Amino acid sequence: MQPAISRRIMLRGAAAGLSAMALPALVHAQSKAAPSAKPVPSDAQSFTAPVAIEVRARPIAAFDLRDRSRVRFGSLDYRSGLVLTSSFAGFGGLSAIRVDAKGGRFISLSDRGSWFTGRIVYSGREMTALADVEAAPMLGADGRPITARGWFDSESLALDGSFAYVGLERVNQVLRFDISGGVLGSRGEVVPMPPAVKKLPFNKGLEALVVVPKELPLAGTLIAISERGLDARGNLIAFLVGGPSPGQFSVRRSDSFDISDAVLLPSGQLLVLERKFSLLAGLGIRIRRIALNTLAPGALVDGPPIFEADLGQEIDNMEGIDAHVSNAGETVLTLVSDDNFSLIQRTLLLQFTLAG
Repeated sequence: MQPAISRRIMLRGAAAGLSAMALPALVHAQSKAAPSAKPVPSDAQSFTAPVAIEVRARPIAAFDLRDRSRVRFGSLDYRSGLVLTSSFAGFGGLSAIRVDAKGGRFISLSDRGSWFTGRIVYSGREMTALADVEAAPMLGADGRPITARGWFDSESLALDGSFAYVGLERVNQVLRFDISGGVLGSRGEVVPMPPAVKKLPFNKGLEALVVVPKELPLAGTLIAISERGLDARGNLIAFLVGGPSPGQFSVRRSDSFDISDAVLLPSGQLLVLERKFSLLAGLGIRIRRIALNTLAPGALVDGPPIFEADLGQEIDNMEGIDAHVSNAGETVLTLVSDDNFSLIQRTLLLQFTLAG
């Protein structure tokens, strides 16, 4: 029997209450306040300079465990995927990813306050490995790792030219890094945010950041969406920071999904990555498409799902999404998972083509 199938049987058993040992780690995917199933060694938090690390990659030949010939999933076609592992103690907890215009170089971050950079290696259209991977602590304005302040849960990442914005969920703050000289070693300055950001619930704060480029409506705006900060009607609280129309708006919440990341396409479509967990159904993910021109102060925005997956497919706690256009003109989505440093979760890197 394939290991991936065995793992899903274990997860479903846990969800049904049949495995008391596995359940806490699975629940941790939805409640990061719980302790990790695999404690992170102290040296994972003690490195103070960039280090080169080796990341091993095992290919995922098929996305659907029930029908390995299936390629189309909603509006997405599966391209390739990798299971990533490393002997470096701090590798894991990947909560966001941004790739360059060609889909090669990447910047990712760990929810434990670390940067990861490197290069995705391809064979044709399929990912095969990661190369030139480096890790470094995320630094504050004083040059010290942000973890020295007790700042963890670096959950969201947006790029704007030579600047990177990082959302710190538990303290409900955003840092801006000047990365003109490189990401590793850059220092983060606190960005003023609307007062309501500080009122977001503990561990359910800012989970998605997107900067609108100059050629689109709302150019210059930082879009910030909470994981599960709810307004009076039970919808997800979000913010337009800076730009021509700053203010607060809401994203309609449905089917118990929470926000985990977002990406803005050149077409002006905002793709929102969502996830949910229940004891009976297990883990599920979804991508919704929302028109950028519907975002405005006081608005309640919504959009149709274009992709859904569950534990019958090769998913985990998917927390990061980005997009690039291939040489063939295809819009390619890259997704990454946060393994929560858990023994029964995985770090997955998945790619799909947007088909419609």
